[in-house]
Amino acid sequence: MSAADSLISGENLACLRGDRLLFRDLAFAVPAGGAVLLTGPNGSGKTSFLRIVAGLLKPTHGTLSFRGEPVEEDPETFHAALHYIGHRDAVKPMLTVAENLTFWARLRGGRGQVGEALDGFGLSHLADLPARFLSAGQKRRLGLARLLAAPAQLWLLDEPTVSLDKDSVAALEGMIAEHRAGGGAVMAATHIDLGLDGAEMLAFGPGRHREGSVPDFGTDLFADAV
Repeated sequence: MSAADSLISGENLACLRGDRLLFRDLAFAVPAGGAVLLTGPNGSGKTSFLRIVAGLLKPTHGTLSFRGEPVEEDPETFHAALHYIGHRDAVKPMLTVAENLTFWARLRGGRGQVGEALDGFGLSHLADLPARFLSAGQKRRLGLARLLAAPAQLWLLDEPTVSLDKDSVAALEGMIAEHRAGGGAVMAATHIDLGLDGAEMLAFGPGRHREGSVPDFGTDLFADAV
């Protein structure tokens, strides 16, 4: 698939953190309805890659495109079209469960679908409970509920199943499948099977250490699509 036909794509991406080169020459293209599964050991660059795609970290080298156009040409449109769910749940402990989701939905430009999001992740009965009383699994579900409270076409998920029980993982799998069926795309770093049928695999290696200046990015491949 060409970059022009994809929803999100990247070319010649590289990430240098300190003196550690996590990856270089990384390319990918994800169509509407597509999925990418990031694999590799901890510390190999999966989180850094997702943060680059989310616009939270600048790549050392390379370009990102959204719907065939460079992201930097219209970053606001791109950022409005994605959700990034990282390791932290981003839950405000003093707000109730419903208030957390309402805050997030308004931050995204509207009231969103808070009720549907609470129902989808089994949190309706906790709507009025301050978030500081939630268990780790409940906080994770609340963080993930942002995906439904303020819909976006591209989901970037970094270990989304941490602290989730079996039923919650199954519910998330169903939501991902429904999201893709509606033309959404998913990029996920996970150590378990999320049922991402037909997903492209991006395999990250252990990374290498380099001293001094940024190296020439013409050779060697530390992360590759397989």
